[in-house]
Order: sequence, then C-alpha cells, then structure tokens
Amino acid sequence: MTTAAYLERIAAERPERPDLAALRHLHERHVLSVPFESLDYHLGKEIYYKDERVVEKIVHRRRGGACGELNSAFFFLLEALGFNVHLRHGRVWIDGRLRDPYNHMLLTAEIEGRHWLVDVGFGKGSRYPISMDTPEAQSDPHGAFSVRKVDDRATDVLRNGKPQYRVYDDPTSLADFDQTIFWYRTSPDSMLLQNMFCSLPTEDGWVLLKDDVLTVTRGRETETERLADDSAVLGAYEKWFGITLDERPTPSAYLRDSVHMAFEEK
Repeated sequence: MTTAAYLERIAAERPERPDLAALRHLHERHVLSVPFESLDYHLGKEIYYKDERVVEKIVHRRRGGACGELNSAFFFLLEALGFNVHLRHGRVWIDGRLRDPYNHMLLTAEIEGRHWLVDVGFGKGSRYPISMDTPEAQSDPHGAFSVRKVDDRATDVLRNGKPQYRVYDDPTSLADFDQTIFWYRTSPDSMLLQNMFCSLPTEDGWVLLKDDVLTVTRGRETETERLADDSAVLGAYEKWFGITLDERPTPSAYLRDSVHMAFEEK
C-alpha cells in the first residue's frame, strides 16, 4: 500500500521489471513532482531520513525536502520495486571549492552491468539518471551532464562543463549522515538555514520561491515578483508546489539574501 501511494504521489506507473526504462520514468516523475525545499529546517522540525517517517512526509503530507530526505525516500521506493540500488555520499562544489565530506546524499543503481547515478535531491540536477560508464556529455532537459573519474573511488559530476559534486564509491549507510544532518539543522553556516527555499522544475522551466520572492521561468522567459503578504506566500506554496501550510514559515535567524545556491545556476 505504501509503494502504491508513493507511485500515486509522483504520478508514476508501477514498473513491470526494474530496468533502465523504469528507472528513467521513476526518476523523471520524482524530480517533476517532489519539491526540493528547506522549510522544515526553518520551522525547527526534526529531519527524518532513516525510516518510514520520511516517506510519510513526502507521500502522505505531500511535502518535499533536501537531499537527505528526497534521496533516502527514493532509495526506499527503488528497493521496494526490486532495483539494485546503493546509497552514496558526495561533496558539493561551491564557488570552485569542494565542501566537506558527506554533505550530499545520493544513489547509484546497477542495471544489466551498467552503473547509473540517481539523484532526485540536488536542485538543478538532471531529470534522468546519468550513466557513470562514459565520459561523454549526456543531453538532459536540465543541461548537458557528464562524469569525470577522479581516482579509483571518486567521480566528479558536471553540468554544462561545471563540476556540481564529487561522488564516492565508499559503502555508505543512512546513519553515516547523522552528523551532517545535525550540522545542517543547527550551524549558522548551514546553507539550508541561510536559505529558505522551495524549488521545482516544470516541463519547460522552473519555479523557485525564496521566502516571499517568487521566480517563474518558462523557456527563455523569467518573471520575478515579491509577494504582497502572508496569504499570497501561502497561496504560492499551494499553487506551484502542492504544499498546504497553516501559516507562513518564518526564516531562521541565519537567513542571508546573497548566499549562492546550486539550484539558482542557469
């Protein structure tokens, strides 16, 4: 029943077999359906990623989350559907610098001897899985993605020639992210506390709400507006992201207007 509800949440069909076509379909539907958002970090809520509570949030409360929530929930779904999928950790490139270990959670999948990068929790990441078996650029609705082997255990993932993050082949468990999630929830340097955002790609663009500033991109056209009041902000969450809130979230004390985030790159 939980698997069926999850598939309904992302408007995906139950695959007949765990093959590449099924993975591409599920990956696309998840990326287009579940927002990348940091609201619970600002609401001071516990962040769940190791058990069914993260699925309850995304599926039954129809919310989104950051990488630790989105990719752990997707991991549970893929496992339930019979995919050979593994947790991985990564380090994000920001302003030409590689950030701390375990500051990104993602997945890899093995299908018929080929290896695929699976990531539904990286803002402006790919819409489809990325092949890790070729250095050639792979065309995607969200850009040209490629991988670059660093050494025997690490690979850089690039979008339009610019490194996004480095993924490691080390065996990884959900508990390995405990310290990282705690840091993201409590540190003044946490980008999830410095930015209150909700982001979702559309078929031909992107929608981003940062506090009360709404940016809608359709093709080559982008419109930005500052929403007038709390009612307008709550309406935008419901209209664009399907998120119903009782009251407008209040940004954390660490909010910064000028912090660079990967999902804002064009």
